[in-house]
Amino acid sequence: MTSTALSPPRRRAPARRVRARRGDLFWIYLFIIPGMVLTAMFVFYPMGASWYFSLTQWNGFSDAKSFVGLSNYRELLGDGMFWGSFGRSMVFVLIGVPLRVALALILAIVLNNIIRGRLSTFFRTVFFLPVMAAASVIGVVLTFVLSPSNGPIAFFLKSTGLTDTPIEFLSDPHLALWSALLLHTWKNFGMTLIYWLAALQTVPSEYYEAAEVDGAGAVQQLIKITLPILIPFAVIIVILTANENLHAFALIQALTGGGPYYSSEVVEVYIFRTAFAPDAAGGIPRLGYASAAGCFFGLATLLIALLQAWALKLVADQRARLDR
Repeated sequence: MTSTALSPPRRRAPARRVRARRGDLFWIYLFIIPGMVLTAMFVFYPMGASWYFSLTQWNGFSDAKSFVGLSNYRELLGDGMFWGSFGRSMVFVLIGVPLRVALALILAIVLNNIIRGRLSTFFRTVFFLPVMAAASVIGVVLTFVLSPSNGPIAFFLKSTGLTDTPIEFLSDPHLALWSALLLHTWKNFGMTLIYWLAALQTVPSEYYEAAEVDGAGAVQQLIKITLPILIPFAVIIVILTANENLHAFALIQALTGGGPYYSSEVVEVYIFRTAFAPDAAGGIPRLGYASAAGCFFGLATLLIALLQAWALKLVADQRARLDR
């Protein structure tokens, strides 16, 4: 005869534990649902409404709304004003992003390795203060600071003899876009600096100690240790910085309003002007057409993010192959 071992019967979870889990789920859902409702109201609903409005001809105020299909998108593809604003948005990405990322990296290395203690904390605070200030408030203040008639910068340039005629930073068509770009870089510089400082904290100190034992100098440690470890973080920081530079509406609207002569008008300012402050459309707002421009710009932004994510994956795969 053969005997089979019987496993002990499974014990059911006590009823008290089941009730406790149900109680936890109740509180979890209680705190999650308000956030989900607000997200649906202020994110998903506006997105869906924008896609719907982009297929209509509507001024945003009257009840007269006609379905026009893809005609807004066809008109958009041939709109030179839109593509001009799109090109200026790309200037913010292709020039503003490398400028801010590189300068923030250099300063982060200095603050992390050379300047320490309270002085380092002081500089971090100083550079991060503009990030916390509202872009519209900064724009209004800088409009006064850069005023060619009574601004402090114009007064300083005249009093020191550096220039006889005031420089119109915000009212010169050749300078307005670049002035807005530099001011936007300064305003958000502290955020990129914090990103780099956080990334530098992940570099193990043992690597530097071993490199010093081997006789490696500071430059060799930077090239051989610091920069290779920071590569994955660099791609993420570039993605975040590019997203910030594509959304510079508040500062530019406060500084120049897209002028003069549309020379500093980026896509977001173009969308706002078309939807709410028309000047070249007979004074008639075109919310449907502006929605089409917004949807197109959203898709372009998504494409840029996907390309950057693809680049991040390539960098991660290359680093994984090197570590093997």
